[in-house]
Amino acid sequence: MKIGIVGLPNVGKSTLFNALTKSASAMAANYPFCTIDPNVGIVEVPDQRMKKLAEIVKPEKVVPAVVEFVDIAGLVKGASEGEGLGNQFLSHIRECDAIGQVLRLFKDDNVIHVHGGVDARRDLEIIETELILADLQTVSKRLGKAKNDAKSGDKKKTAYANLVEKIEAGLQAGKKTIDMGLNAEELAEINDLHLLTAKPFLYILNVAENDLRTVIPEQIKKDLGLPESAKVIPISAKVEEELINFTEEESQGLLEELGIKESGLNALIHAAYDTLGLMTYFTAGVKEVRAWTIHKGDTAPNAAGVIHTDFEKNFIRAEVVSFDDFVANGGEQGAKEKGQLRLEGKDYLVKDGDIMHFRHSA
Repeated sequence: MKIGIVGLPNVGKSTLFNALTKSASAMAANYPFCTIDPNVGIVEVPDQRMKKLAEIVKPEKVVPAVVEFVDIAGLVKGASEGEGLGNQFLSHIRECDAIGQVLRLFKDDNVIHVHGGVDARRDLEIIETELILADLQTVSKRLGKAKNDAKSGDKKKTAYANLVEKIEAGLQAGKKTIDMGLNAEELAEINDLHLLTAKPFLYILNVAENDLRTVIPEQIKKDLGLPESAKVIPISAKVEEELINFTEEESQGLLEELGIKESGLNALIHAAYDTLGLMTYFTAGVKEVRAWTIHKGDTAPNAAGVIHTDFEKNFIRAEVVSFDDFVANGGEQGAKEKGQLRLEGKDYLVKDGDIMHFRHSA
């Protein structure tokens, strides 16, 4: 999973990235465009179940699932037309699965704002307008070709041209592609366009440390003009920076002191999983305990294919035990003795937390 972190200059985007990835690879400075190349950080997906599995299995190694964060240089008004560092950075977003838009809510006279003052709604509109304009260029270019192809009278090509025209009209009206009510089939048809606004959005609110306990996401959504379904994650980049050098115990103590349940990083990753419809299954053996990321609704062969495409192609069946049964019975053997290890076929829908082993032909 790859999340592109975007925002206007000086909203705390690179500071947040440094904290999230526990690195200093993104040069956080008080001026625009300090991040010249996209910075990539790999972060482990927090999952307490891994620890429990490792205690039972005692494997040689533990391999968690990971999320890739891509820190993209601050966009500015006119980026879609080449202003600032322009399309160079918009192209990096196209490779991401979701867009995490950082919005500044904290006030600090020592940190200048590229537009003079803190106004998260204005910032949101600037960024989304630039993404819409960039997509409009892509779609308009494709529409000319699609209309020419449709002249052949081919029904499929005509339908495609109509779809592209519909999306162009939506973009011209200021709508993001993801908000146009397109069905899964239509989205698949335009997948090769890599539209920026067809990706799910996560709204990361960079708030002051003292506001973490009082910020109300529902109110923020109203203030920003976002739908109720929008994923809004309040984070204090300053707090995340402090957590870098803390032990797990110290981190928990600080979070409790601030009145929050989990770190901003954990909240962001959980929100991303939920938004993208992802979940985790495990393989657990003496060599390794490993977490695998799949989509909700995936079948056993789909899950096997994440390990190796041949496993999906030559799938026979899967040995499955739920996480709760695995832990309650002290591992696979105990679950097997209690009749809680099952053999499942090609139609089995994998459940979050399943421990699985696959049988496949050579």
